[in-house]
Amino acid sequence: MAGPTALPIINPLGPYPALPVGATALDYVYTAADATNGNSFLATGHELLLVQNSGASPYTFTVTSVADTVQRTGDIGPYTVGAGLFSAYLVSAQLGWKQSDGTVHLSASNVAIKFAVVRLPSIP
Repeated sequence: MAGPTALPIINPLGPYPALPVGATALDYVYTAADATNGNSFLATGHELLLVQNSGASPYTFTVTSVADTVQRTGDIGPYTVGAGLFSAYLVSAQLGWKQSDGTVHLSASNVAIKFAVVRLPSIP
């Protein structure tokens, strides 16, 4: 079995972008889940996971945990996203979520689940 499919990272403009803001500069796309191999993204502790269910039925996704320093684990999910709805999860803590390769692992029950990973900047 292949490893999880890497998701692209969205680096949003702001808070003071060069003006005028060009066409498509603020746009992003959702990536269909790899329902066979799972997905992953490089974790920095500044990621906002956005999830869309583009299907006509409810489907699920899971954020896979890893044992932390006291060996606690607990996946988020399988979390059900209703048909046509969106969900969000802030991955601001890496302890318990960051795999040994530095990534966070996700799985989904169907390709109708789509992911977007937004890396939020550090704001002083």
